[in-house]
Amino acid sequence: MRLVLRGITKRFGSVVANDSISLTVEPGEIHCLLGENGAGKSTLMNVLYGLYKADEGEIELDGEVQHFTGPGDAMAAGIGMVHQHFMLIPVFTVAENVMLGNETTGFAGSLDLEAASTRVTEISERFGFHVNPDALVEDLPVGVQQRVEIIKALSRDAELLVFDEPTAVLTPQETDELMEIMRQLKEAGKAIVFITHKLREVRAVADRITVIRLGKVVGEAEPTASNAELASMMVGRPVELVVHKDEPELGADALVVKDLRVTDLAGHAQVDGLSFTIRAGEILAVAGVQGNGQTELTEALLGLQDDVTGSIVLDGTELVGRSTRQILDAGVGFIPEDRQVDGLVPGFTIAENLMLNRSFRSPFVKNGNLRLGALREFAAEKLKQYDVRARDIDTLAGNLSGGNQQKVVVARELSRDLRLLVAAQPTRGVDVGSIEFIHKQIVATRDSGIPVLVVSTELDEVVALADRIMVLYRGKVVGIVPADTPRETLGLMMTGERPKDLKDVAS
Repeated sequence: MRLVLRGITKRFGSVVANDSISLTVEPGEIHCLLGENGAGKSTLMNVLYGLYKADEGEIELDGEVQHFTGPGDAMAAGIGMVHQHFMLIPVFTVAENVMLGNETTGFAGSLDLEAASTRVTEISERFGFHVNPDALVEDLPVGVQQRVEIIKALSRDAELLVFDEPTAVLTPQETDELMEIMRQLKEAGKAIVFITHKLREVRAVADRITVIRLGKVVGEAEPTASNAELASMMVGRPVELVVHKDEPELGADALVVKDLRVTDLAGHAQVDGLSFTIRAGEILAVAGVQGNGQTELTEALLGLQDDVTGSIVLDGTELVGRSTRQILDAGVGFIPEDRQVDGLVPGFTIAENLMLNRSFRSPFVKNGNLRLGALREFAAEKLKQYDVRARDIDTLAGNLSGGNQQKVVVARELSRDLRLLVAAQPTRGVDVGSIEFIHKQIVATRDSGIPVLVVSTELDEVVALADRIMVLYRGKVVGIVPADTPRETLGLMMTGERPKDLKDVAS
């Protein structure tokens, strides 16, 4: 299927999200749509998918102009969309999810689940997806859930597939698997639109690249273009893709964790006997495949886990057994791995989100009364200092792009008097311009003498930020090694293997 978009313009009030965008996608081609968060990429694809109606322009498929009134029309025309946030019902099986909206019936009008299961199996075997049609979606890893989304689209004979930031929730290994799936789909003659802001992925899989900035096409590039060239096109200025930091000026042991154990409701140890130390002015980065205890570790440090044993001592104060409020008041800053669930209240304004963990104390509250003037002054200052791109401080957090949402969280946490910063997936789903900014803030925090724990599934990020690296596997420490440890060694450790000649770095 050949797609041609001509002069697509989409406005939301006075905001022009898409400004006369034109592009062509050929059958058997992976066409990457590259741009910062908020550049207009997803809006353009939502127009294509019938979720929005363009104010100007036209959509042409195989030479015929289309007039979609909704996603149903787009799907009927052969367009499938794999959303960043999966459109699956967790308590349904794979077959039931694939059938949704496209139900087939058998005798006496009963749902023909057997036909749906057969269809899932056929597609799975054709593309090597290895998906069990009878498995409950809630029991599947995130990478497999994404394959279910792809199967849904293919089951409806989609010839054009749109992947909207598909790797935002995937581990590096799952990302590589998705890249291979996209190549298989390309070989099968499918046309693919790949929306992303991750340069490594673009260069690995794209045939052609269209760069969008502030709602406009600013140029096209070949996959042979350098990361620096692509990043500059995305943000409109040169971007530092390397984290610059001096040798750490280490202080005393600040955070001392001994024999930490976190147990889930089923009695399984998610964190199993962790012991480590972070010194003042040091970044300890945690590496590992998602699901090996990283989430439980950060939540235990914040008092968000119920069944915790062992010891967490910050500057001589024991944190185990304290409430989350007491831990925050002890000077722990927390950038959570899911900003939309744990970091922000989408229905609150930027200003309200900036005071969330200080909504009961000075300078925002006096004698039980909210000091709106102090809040607005503080919020306006942080909006400018952290380059949060929004109309004003009264903009709802839920209306911000992902990168700007993350900046609000970072601004809130780093504007307090900290004794420890815990940053979990600090740049997940964030564009290169915002990544550069957030990395600088984390290094500046370390340089001010504050201990920092960074948890990331992006190995590039771990290596770039760390003074030391702690590798986790199944809730246990495989080793704590220098930041210049070869990537091959780190990759081996992430599978649970400890090289014989490995030497831990205690401090």
